[in-house]
Amino acid sequence: MIRVLTLDLVDDAAAIAEYERWHKPGNVPAPVLAAIRAAGVEEMQIFRLRNRLVMTMTVTPGFDPAGKAQADAADPEVTAWEARMGEFQRALPDAPDGSRWTPMTPIFALSDHP
Repeated sequence: MIRVLTLDLVDDAAAIAEYERWHKPGNVPAPVLAAIRAAGVEEMQIFRLRNRLVMTMTVTPGFDPAGKAQADAADPEVTAWEARMGEFQRALPDAPDGSRWTPMTPIFALSDHP
């Protein structure tokens, strides 16, 4: 299953460059990557257009977003990472309470059409 989420970054070129630097290989803390994988995320990609981000996650059938949020809140490495990224990220106006990333609703799949 693929989940897609979106949010905005602060509209500042230097901050966006710093956010991208944090996401380069070797810069994301290993415990953060381990927590993502342990939650059932098999692949994750983040795309940027100006200051808008779109994240795709390929997740296992048992992936539980609420369970991941609870585990993340109890993990000091993940909470430190989230606080650091929160300096750059801005939730969309209709983001769920307590979340910066907003889930997108799928409306089309080529595989659904003959």
